[in-house]
Amino acid sequence: MFLHLGSDIVVALIDIVSINDYKSFRSVVNREFIKKMKNKNFIIDISENDPKSFVVTKSKVYLSAISSLTLKKRADNLFYNED
Repeated sequence: MFLHLGSDIVVALIDIVSINDYKSFRSVVNREFIKKMKNKNFIIDISENDPKSFVVTKSKVYLSAISSLTLKKRADNLFYNED
């Protein structure tokens, strides 16, 4: 199953490590993490400069304009509705 993050970007659910609220970016740990990922060019900004969440995958970090709560609900629906 795949999760749509916005801007025609989808990622496999199995590759998602975490879905985080961008406001938590204010924490020292998250700020440092994002800074290091930017320095290593692992950040993909699909938020059009208005991030609401950041999604950590096995290989990249996506900044999304979709809220973390909405992304989590989408992921839960996909995961729990598998046949």
